[in-house]
This record gives sequence, structure tokens and C-alpha cells, in this order.
Amino acid sequence: MTWWPIGASLMSSNVGSGLFIGLAGTGAAGGLAVGGFEWNATWALLALGWIFVPVYIAAGVVTMPEYLQKRFGGQRIQIYMSVLSLILYIFTKISTDIFSGALFIQISLGWNLYLSTVVLLAVTAVYTIAGGLTAVIYTDALQTLIMVLGALVLMFIGFEKVGWYEGLQEKYSTAIPKITVPNTTCHLPRADAFHLFRDPITGDIPWPGLIFGLSVLALWCWCTDQVIVQRSLSAKNLSHAKGGSVLGGYLKIFPMFFIVMPGMISRALYPDEVGCVDPDICKRVCGAAVGCSNIAYPKLVIELMPDGLRGLMIAVMMAALMSSLTSIFNSSSTLFVVDIWQRVRRQASEQELMVVGRVFILILVVISILWIPIIQSANSGKLFDYIQSITSYLAPPITALFILAIFCKRINEPGAFWGLMAGLAVGLVRMVMEFIYSPPSCGEEDRRPAVLKDLHYLYFALILCALAAIVTVLISLCTPPIPEEKLGSLTWWTRHRKAPAINLKNCKSEAAQISPEHLAEAAASGDTEEAAAKPPCWKMVYLWFCGLPTSPTPTLSQEERAALEQTLTSIEEKPLWRIVCNANAILLLTINIFLWAYFG
Repeated sequence: MTWWPIGASLMSSNVGSGLFIGLAGTGAAGGLAVGGFEWNATWALLALGWIFVPVYIAAGVVTMPEYLQKRFGGQRIQIYMSVLSLILYIFTKISTDIFSGALFIQISLGWNLYLSTVVLLAVTAVYTIAGGLTAVIYTDALQTLIMVLGALVLMFIGFEKVGWYEGLQEKYSTAIPKITVPNTTCHLPRADAFHLFRDPITGDIPWPGLIFGLSVLALWCWCTDQVIVQRSLSAKNLSHAKGGSVLGGYLKIFPMFFIVMPGMISRALYPDEVGCVDPDICKRVCGAAVGCSNIAYPKLVIELMPDGLRGLMIAVMMAALMSSLTSIFNSSSTLFVVDIWQRVRRQASEQELMVVGRVFILILVVISILWIPIIQSANSGKLFDYIQSITSYLAPPITALFILAIFCKRINEPGAFWGLMAGLAVGLVRMVMEFIYSPPSCGEEDRRPAVLKDLHYLYFALILCALAAIVTVLISLCTPPIPEEKLGSLTWWTRHRKAPAINLKNCKSEAAQISPEHLAEAAASGDTEEAAAKPPCWKMVYLWFCGLPTSPTPTLSQEERAALEQTLTSIEEKPLWRIVCNANAILLLTINIFLWAYFG
């Protein structure tokens, strides 16, 4: 893949309908600070292109758990990572995207929430099943254009309605619902709504958490998450991967303006619905007693857009939903098949692997739909806060592990595994407490334990990352190191060395060594006479549905295979394009720092 579809796909894979609903909703409730989540991604995207991807390419890996298996050996870290990634996909990505997309269509068209869900999933499934990763990346590129154009149109209409930025500042500050809860202040917009940097203790998004705690989550999302990294690993070479990261960084500047600010505009124009605080009123408006900020973006579309443009925005939200879901469906099925199923069925055929991947997607969807009712009332009805808080409890140990794996050669398998276990135990305790003790409604006393009400989830992410790193380092120092010769191409310091002839395979199954690129060769080396004959029509349809080739695939010789592997694991760059990428990265960082300073 070339740089521009990769950059567009990085953007659209992350900005799904969950982000449209969630960012606009949190912006409506609290102001600009949530936009810092998008601007922080610039730094992580550049770290992906300049630090992480060179190591991944040199190591010749397909999935992130596969990298950890090569780096540390054994099976338990790889299996743990695959299972945890799938859990995160279900609870923070698939379920939230399905819920928010269905919520948008329910509010726009008046359909039943679950009918909307079924229709959306049916449309999404057709080209997810028939296409595969290449189709997903190219449709992502097209959908990014649709999303950005449609959202920009709505942004200009909204700003014109409130009197541009100065008018927004004035109207948002006075956006108070007519019915309030007596003797409370929760109906008042925040005084610091137009500032990114907020009080480190009393702020709803404290500035140290926004800068440092959020960086932990951003590195997990952009540099170690299979959904995102899969795009960069599909690049033609390292320069294209870097170019995709830079384009993605530029595109991440815009959500502050076409998602967060329109959310604030929605509250300024419709305070009684979007800014409601009385539980009975909120229940009537959106079906959730804890608040209705999630409807900010759909409300703006319905009220402000002319008929033709309203259809365009519905198309935008459909595109956002399908983009995000197809990305996750493809990546999660790859994780399950390569890292889990092949351990159970070592001699599985390519057809079996493809069918199992499709069936697994259906199971993911069912579980995610069952989780939707919990999302509706979690985190005071703010979808974006729910997504980030769950991530804060599960992802930081992974961030710590990948940073140490790439930069510290002394880290070994026991340290890595027990660091993950310690982080998981602490994170699960906090997550379970979060579901047991729900936030108080407006006017109620906060009876939650201090670790919940006084320790912001972004602070907790930073502490959890540090804790996991300390445990990993201490146990690694107390156990034998990995021999230096087995780390070739697997760390930042050894990325230019040739990969070792024997990786850490002491516990590795043969099936785990099979990558998707080799599956076609295995299938082609079967019965050549049967392959030569054209299969019947029903079998052609079956092969197409499963994403399998309908004609025989040529078998590569040993020399051709070695040359192909050398090309795929090369991190060499042409000097001109290296300079172009570096210059664009510096320019992007300059713009990013200016925006932080201006809105800080």
C-alpha cells in the first residue's frame, strides 16, 4: 500500500461513529479539553512511523502478539495479548461503535435501536466478508473523504448559526436548561470550557493527565494495537509507512473543529435537550437518566442540515461505523486465527482458517450487542469517557511492555509476563469498582471510594504503566537474560542486524510460525490436478465468500521465497524520501505545538 490510503485509513479506522458521538458529547458536556485526546495522537503516530514500525518490519511480524512471541519466546504472553486485545475490541470498540451508530440512526430516522443495529451490521458484513484488508483500506480512504467533507459542512452551518467562535463562547457560557436540580451547579457550563489545560486536582480532564497519562493510552492505541499497526505494516516500504503516519497526524488536527466544537454548538443551541440534568427530562429526551450529551451531534444534524445534506451526514455516519467495524472485524479475526486457533488445530487448512475467522466475527457481534445496555448508563452517559476509562484500566501494562521490549534488551519472558499479570490484576480491581460504584447523579452525594472519586482515570493509567514497568524490570533482573544473538532485528538497537536463524522457539508450536502469506502457498501445494480443473459454480461462490483464490496460486521456489522475505523485512529508505518524511514530521509537530499553546 502507498502512503495516502494508509494515512486516510489510520484516521478513519480511529474516527468511527463512536468518536463522532463520544467526542461531540463530551465536548457538549465539558468543553474543548477532550479535543486534546485527538491532538495528543500526533506524537504517538510519529512514534509509530519512526520507532515502532521499523522494528516490526525488521522482525518480519504480522501481528503484535507474534512480535512479543519472537521477542520473548514461549506461548503465554502471545496468548494473553491476543485474548486481552479481543476483550478490549468487544468492550471499547465494537460495542460502542454499534451503539453509537444505531443511536444516530434511531434519532435521525426514528427507527428502533436494535433494528438499526441489525441493518447496519448486515450492510457492514457484506463487504467485510467479501473484501479482506485491501478492500477495507481502500474503502477507508474513500470514507475518510466523505466523513471530513460532511462534517466540515455541518461545522460551517453550526458556526454561522451561533455567530462563529466569539458567538460560541458567549452562547455556550449561558447554555443552561430551563429545568434544573435545585441547590446544585451541575447545570452550569464549566468556567474553563474553552481551555485545554485544566486544574490538576479539580479539573474534569486535569492537564498532567492530558499530557502524560493520555500519552500512555495513545502509545497503546497507535503503536501496539493490531487494528492500527496492521495498516502501517501493509506499506510498500518504510518511507510509505512514515508518510502514512504524517498524513494521519495532519488529519487528526481536524476533529477538534468538526466534532468537538459542533458538540459545544449543539449545547449552545439546544440546552434543554443536550444539557438536561433532571433525570425525568433526560429519560424522556434520550432514554438515559444520567444525561443526554451523547445526542449532541445527531441533534445538530437533524435540526440544522437541509434535507439533501442531512442525507449526506447519515451517509457519513454510516461510513464511519462501517469503517471502524470492518477494521476491527478483520484485525480481530486475524488475531484469533493466527494466534489462537492455529494452536488448537495445527494442521488446519486455509479454508478452515478463513471460515473460522468469519464465524468468530459473528460471535464478537453477538457479545457486543449484549453489552450495549451497560454502555448506555456508564460514566454519567458520556460515551467517550467510558471508552477511555476502560482503556486506562487494561492497556497501560501493554504500553509499558512494548516500550521495554523495544528499548531494553535485558527484559526477558518471566519479567514481561509477570509485569502484565501485576498490571492486569490492579487494573481489573479498579474496573470492577467502577462498575459497582456508579457516579452520582446531579444533586446526589458522591459515596464512591477515594480511589475512584479522587484519582482520575488518566492519572491511574500513568501509575499503572509505571507499576507494570517496575515489576517487569525487577523480575527480569532477577532471572537469566535472553542471549544477545537471539535479539537480532527484534529491538531498536538491533533492528539492522539479520534476524536470528533460530528464534526463541523453545515453546513455540509449528502452527504459530505460519503467517497468512504462507497460507496461500500451502493451499497451492496440494493436489495440482484438482487445482488445474475449473471448480463448479457453487464452489467458486463459496471460495469468493471465504476470501480464497479461485485459481491456482503458483508455488515459490526457495530462492524466490528468500528474496521476498528479504524485501518484506527491509527498513532501508531512499535518502530523498527520508528527508521529505522528516521535514513533514517536523512541520506537523510545529503546528501541533502551536495549537496546544493557542487553545491551552
